[in-house]
Amino acid sequence: MSTIKLLTAVGLFSGVLLYSWVTHGTGVVRDDPARNISVPEQLTVPLQVQAAYDDTAIFIRYRWPAERPGIFHDVLRYQDGTWVVEGREMPGPNPFGMHEDRVAMMLDDGSVPDFSRYGGYITVGDGLAGLTDEAPEEVTKYLPLTRNRLGQWDDMASESELLSKREAGYFLDLWHWRAARSNPVGEADDQHVGTGRDGDAGSSSYATNWDKDLEQPRVMFNMASAGYKALNWDDVAAGRISQDQAYALIEDEAAPFDPDAGWQNGDVLPRRILRPATGSRSDIRVVGQGRWADGYWDVTLSRALDTGNPQDDKILQDHRVYDVAFAIHRNATGGRWHYVSLPYRLGLAHEADINASRFTGGAPTWGDAWSNVTLFYPGQVTWPMLNSARHAGAGAIAAGIPVKSRHTPEQLAVYGVEVEFRDAIRRQWLFTLLAGLLLIGAFGVALNATISSRKGA
Repeated sequence: MSTIKLLTAVGLFSGVLLYSWVTHGTGVVRDDPARNISVPEQLTVPLQVQAAYDDTAIFIRYRWPAERPGIFHDVLRYQDGTWVVEGREMPGPNPFGMHEDRVAMMLDDGSVPDFSRYGGYITVGDGLAGLTDEAPEEVTKYLPLTRNRLGQWDDMASESELLSKREAGYFLDLWHWRAARSNPVGEADDQHVGTGRDGDAGSSSYATNWDKDLEQPRVMFNMASAGYKALNWDDVAAGRISQDQAYALIEDEAAPFDPDAGWQNGDVLPRRILRPATGSRSDIRVVGQGRWADGYWDVTLSRALDTGNPQDDKILQDHRVYDVAFAIHRNATGGRWHYVSLPYRLGLAHEADINASRFTGGAPTWGDAWSNVTLFYPGQVTWPMLNSARHAGAGAIAAGIPVKSRHTPEQLAVYGVEVEFRDAIRRQWLFTLLAGLLLIGAFGVALNATISSRKGA
């Protein structure tokens, strides 16, 4: 009997040990498109920022790395008599390089509680598009107090309450530069975050290049100025299209679409037509043009200190300090698959994390002094979750302790991944615990059987 126990214990011990060794290091973190999960290889990205202002305007300069310039958002590709859309949003990077590169900055003057302490986390409610549990209709970033209950995307506050909050400044100003949909016409998209992520009053800098009635594009490249009527799909997908050539369809420069122009498989037209924005949405200008060179984007934006639109924009004043947070999209990613920052302080001739120096003359003279910001992949960390029992730091948030005093961007990036794989990590932990107990038990049985065998001998 002791021999049978010994052999059984040794077999159990060896089997568990072998299985543990085979599965060790396989991990649980892996892309899962069905759950909208795609984890970038690089969890943090550096962003450099400079700021300057004069009597009337503020200038913000951004610089960040990107493997290649993402200058297309989506396109129409001709194939066998049909125009096919390439570049729809998907988890992680688009395999054909679609989705434009972007830089965004949220700005507040102290009117939005918690933004100065927790930054963009407060805009991530339950149900957002791209989350594993996304709502059945598209939901974008929104501020907590625009809903009656925390995180309930469909429980909107009353119209009168929302208007009162907006008039009191309860919104975030959003500067949104787009490499494809705004940069070619020298603009950034002026938006705001309140009940959602929405454009300011007026029209945007882009429209759709598609005639629904005729089921064909509306415009094409002007052969006389561009030298071609369309781009080539292989060149677009391989990133061989340069910013120095015509790659965007600008309203007054494009030619009306000719269905009899001899279209060939692989001909490509951008799915967007660009034109100057109007109204409050046109407040932010690009100084020069955002350019990609030697692996880096360099983008400078400018906006009036006082746009005259206080319910769309945060009005800036000399010697004041403001709260900002940044984000970038790069490497053909869209939606929530971006990098974000913690909140920073922007001071106009006032000591802060990012100091905007005052200048005179037509434009600032930039030196080599940058403010360095670490961006991180945020995962699916929502504001309701951070304020719940699922988050060990919920008490610190309730006490108003800023996130910077407790976590680094590197830690938050890892935490974001852990949240996406919380259930799988828990299962793995339980398996490891069970395997350890079985190993200990098997070793004990084997040792006991060995001792009993020797005593019998």
